[in-house]
Amino acid sequence: MLSKVVIANRGEIALRVLRACRELGIRTVAVHSTADRDLKHVRLADESVCIGPPQPAHSYLNIPAVISAAEVTDAVAIHPGYGFLSENADFAERVEQSGFIFIGPRAETIRLMGDKISAIRAMRTAGIPCVPGSGKPLTDDMTENVRIARDIGYPVIIKASGGGGGRGMRVVHAEAALKAAIQLTKTEALAAFQNDAVYMEKFLEHPRHIEFQVIADGHGNCVYLGERDCSMQRRHQKVIEESPAPGISQEIRDMMGRRCVEACKTINYRGAGTFEFLYENGEFYFIEMNTRVQVEHPVTEMVTGFDIVKEQLLIADGQRLSIRQEDVVMRGHSIECRINAEDPKTFRPSPGRVNVFHVPGGPGVRMDSHLYDGYVVPPYYDSLVAKLIVHGETRAAALARMTTALDEVVVDGILTNIPLHRDLVRDAAFAAGGTDIHYLERRLALD
Repeated sequence: MLSKVVIANRGEIALRVLRACRELGIRTVAVHSTADRDLKHVRLADESVCIGPPQPAHSYLNIPAVISAAEVTDAVAIHPGYGFLSENADFAERVEQSGFIFIGPRAETIRLMGDKISAIRAMRTAGIPCVPGSGKPLTDDMTENVRIARDIGYPVIIKASGGGGGRGMRVVHAEAALKAAIQLTKTEALAAFQNDAVYMEKFLEHPRHIEFQVIADGHGNCVYLGERDCSMQRRHQKVIEESPAPGISQEIRDMMGRRCVEACKTINYRGAGTFEFLYENGEFYFIEMNTRVQVEHPVTEMVTGFDIVKEQLLIADGQRLSIRQEDVVMRGHSIECRINAEDPKTFRPSPGRVNVFHVPGGPGVRMDSHLYDGYVVPPYYDSLVAKLIVHGETRAAALARMTTALDEVVVDGILTNIPLHRDLVRDAAFAAGGTDIHYLERRLALD
């Protein structure tokens, strides 16, 4: 078993990884910025190393600093969590070149799937359905770009090939706006991702966001762990996730799951991963693959009883998958609410001191959070501060349980989006199931 692991992240995911390591008897090293010395996982880790100032570019994104922390603590592996360096192929490569184990896919796999255009090509080769689109980077030839758009049919969406996190996207409803949209997206993509390649796809107007969780051991074994519905979004950022997805039959689940497994085998995938699809009119369209553990992995864990993070660690240790596909059974329904430190109306970040943090309880209730009484939420990082997850025998039971749990949560001292979640779980359309990815923004526009 891995003897010591560097946790190259912060917040709730760092605490989640630490707990998995402890259960497996693995010693932990918490790396942190000067602003994060009081994080819960830093206090609980066996060792901690300060790797720089608050700004992520000088700490959590500082590759030499993270690798140096592994060197000085005699660690053997690095877990990147999600965000920061988790899908940075150069980081994964340098970790391995420095003699450490990267707890995730191989660098070449991250590179292949991190470029959206190469990912789409790989998925088409593997038989995964994709959104109709250019299938290649757009050039400066506007005559050709106009032809592509006409062939696809308006509206279209221009996307950054190296994009992620909901950035680098622009919808075009008419030909007159196409040239400006391409140029603006290229400029934004270069600034955000150091890659100005963009491509074009059909813009689906009422799709749902359905994703399939997979895990593979790199020895040819792979399973899918059902699907999640992540359609409740604002500005391409997920707000509520659930599993299983309402209205997806076992037959469809198995068909798409098997396709994802075969795609993993085709690219020789290793570790946890997620295939993300848009789902409209009974059809799935691949949009991207996340080569890391997802923020919303707990809902899958709740319905399958399978610990995804622990399995990541076992796979990194060279072990084969601990389960077979026939061992995966989905029981009941799970829902997750992402709790952010932000104004629930304006969505402006709300850093500051947490005076009181009260966690709800009861059967089937889980809270993943690094908050505690007196903790100061810094202004430098993503506003996610907690994930409230519930499980019930049915979707209706899970909704009722989430409603009760949200009414019990107390986060005093900062603003959070809990009031928004309380409204959403009582929303008739959400309760019915199957809302599309634009529903929340339409609803907010009416408030």
